[in-house]
Amino acid sequence: MKIIILGAGQVGTSVASNLVKEDNDITIVDINPSALQTISERFDLRTVTGVASHPSVLEKAGAKDAEMILAVTNCDEVNMIACQVAYTLFHTPTKIARIREIEYLKNHPLFAQEALPVDVLISPDRLVTEQIQKLIKHPGALQVLDFADGKAQMVVIRASYSGVLEGCSLRDLKEKLKNIEYKIAIIYSDGKPIIPNGDTIIKADDEIFFISSQKSMNKLLQHIRIQDKPLKNIMISGGGNIGFRLASTLENEYNIKLLELDQKKAAYAAEKLNNTIVLHGDATDEELLNEENIDGADVFCALTNADEVNIISSMLAK
Repeated sequence: MKIIILGAGQVGTSVASNLVKEDNDITIVDINPSALQTISERFDLRTVTGVASHPSVLEKAGAKDAEMILAVTNCDEVNMIACQVAYTLFHTPTKIARIREIEYLKNHPLFAQEALPVDVLISPDRLVTEQIQKLIKHPGALQVLDFADGKAQMVVIRASYSGVLEGCSLRDLKEKLKNIEYKIAIIYSDGKPIIPNGDTIIKADDEIFFISSQKSMNKLLQHIRIQDKPLKNIMISGGGNIGFRLASTLENEYNIKLLELDQKKAAYAAEKLNNTIVLHGDATDEELLNEENIDGADVFCALTNADEVNIISSMLAK
């Protein structure tokens, strides 16, 4: 398949690394020649330097006979215009765009075929936010996955030492939870998968994959008492796309504090968020964290764009 990737950043590079393995004809476009040089040294693909939304650049990249365009630059506007150009001028069959800005994502009619012709919309920021939100709403869970539009859920739980699950056979657990419908898909014990049966004994540190309806899952988690204390106070470090989105989705249910180092971003968050305390400051400032009662936070989310800041602030919070 002939595929054009617009953007040689982290997302574009990751997409390219997977697609070149499948014997696709890949061309990657970016405005940064050094980024293209780096990626061309790693993978067998073509590169084109230029603005990804310009018709001449897309034509040079082979848009006339490309079967798919993935617009994953860091600029939403470039991604959207590139899809429009590919559709109007080159009749590209499949157009995929990465969109980060909430203002665009919340207006679904924008991406209808008769409007902006984006066939598939991807938003890594939204996916990350939704996953964090699920983990917060399921205290103690390692992973939460939805199936069938949320009608079914899979929740991964680690059995704790001296907890309800440790030393319990699946047969006994079924009896304890006889009024709750659920299945255990698999158990990971000592890093190895176990196909469970009634005689399987759960050990501390085992990871149990529960599957049930959302309603039953809530009951199940209450019964096995992963965490007795309900979560109330959440501190978020980073007021970028992910941090801002997370605060906006949780602020009506939890007490939220948002730390942001950039003054403009902090001011924007303070203006847009209704029930969130927004603080202009550095999340690696131990004195600031203590002043803002980090000890009283039930959850700390390190969501800045700097890995080093996230690691240090998480260690301080712990």
